[in-house]
Amino acid sequence: MQTEHEVVVGDARSLSTVDDGSVDLVVTSPPYPMIEMWDETFEALDPAVGEALGAGDGERAFSLMHAQLDAVWDEVERVLVPGGVACLNVGDATRSIGGSFRLFPNHARVVDALTDRGFQALPDILWRKPSNRATKFMGSGMLPPNAYVSLEHEYVLVFRKGDQRRSFEPGSTRRYESAYFWEERNRWFSDVWRDVRGVGQTLPHEDLRDRSGAYPLTVPYRLVNMYSVRGDTVLDPFWGTGSTTVAAMLAGRDSVGYELASEFADAFRERVEGVPSLSRQVNRERLDAHREFVAEGERSPGYEATHYDFPVVTRQERDILFHSVESVAETQRGYVAEHAPFETVEPTAD
Repeated sequence: MQTEHEVVVGDARSLSTVDDGSVDLVVTSPPYPMIEMWDETFEALDPAVGEALGAGDGERAFSLMHAQLDAVWDEVERVLVPGGVACLNVGDATRSIGGSFRLFPNHARVVDALTDRGFQALPDILWRKPSNRATKFMGSGMLPPNAYVSLEHEYVLVFRKGDQRRSFEPGSTRRYESAYFWEERNRWFSDVWRDVRGVGQTLPHEDLRDRSGAYPLTVPYRLVNMYSVRGDTVLDPFWGTGSTTVAAMLAGRDSVGYELASEFADAFRERVEGVPSLSRQVNRERLDAHREFVAEGERSPGYEATHYDFPVVTRQERDILFHSVESVAETQRGYVAEHAPFETVEPTAD
């Protein structure tokens, strides 16, 4: 099996290389309005943002920043298939501006933007990213009533285009092979992910780290497996460090990523070298975790897996088949990954 991964250095407000209705899933984390690290990005797109910030008009700056994101949501609506899903990782912002401290609810503004475009809002996910910094609390410390709650979570907002779910031919092989385990379903489809943590940046230049809001690979990897099937196309209009592309490679999906800064695309070449090894590691971990689940006997499996030496709980899991990335080659448009079935547990050392 082969998957293709296009990386476009360009503005996601015009996804010029992406055809109407050609994307099955969107997984992305946009820059968060009113987070200071993104001020320059938004100012470059609309100088009025800088004017509003300079005048201490936080509400206007917030609105102008989201207007730039709105143009991307227009494109997402255009390229997504009917019934396709968009998963948007969004964090709220707290900021002192114009002499007062307040919350800027990015997640609420994005929900309004997507539902205004005809998307159906589905139950969202919170993932915790607790901070242990001694200075994480804001306000008056131990003295009431003027301290503020620290934001230690982000949202994954989930939307479906239109009110109809995607349909597949009966017994679709690629759908059944893309199934997840019963116990993974119970964990992944919980509305609070307590086992996901933020990650440090390993980009080669400080400037890139300053302009990146990368989320942990676990987030896009789960979402790709939850809301798409093998062979689907996944779009990330705010590509950044390429985590969504890596997730798509690991899960056997095609992908398209748009990124304004060419430096990120250059830095990704080094990251992609480790994808084959990472792919084998992720597959082993999921298979080993399922074997441990079976051994613990919390739920009696009712069926034997077709491709593996263990039982599964439900009929829908029987044909699960993992693929490993064997190699990744760079092309003029991005990357091509070669995959092979991962049918046995390999030795721990690569």
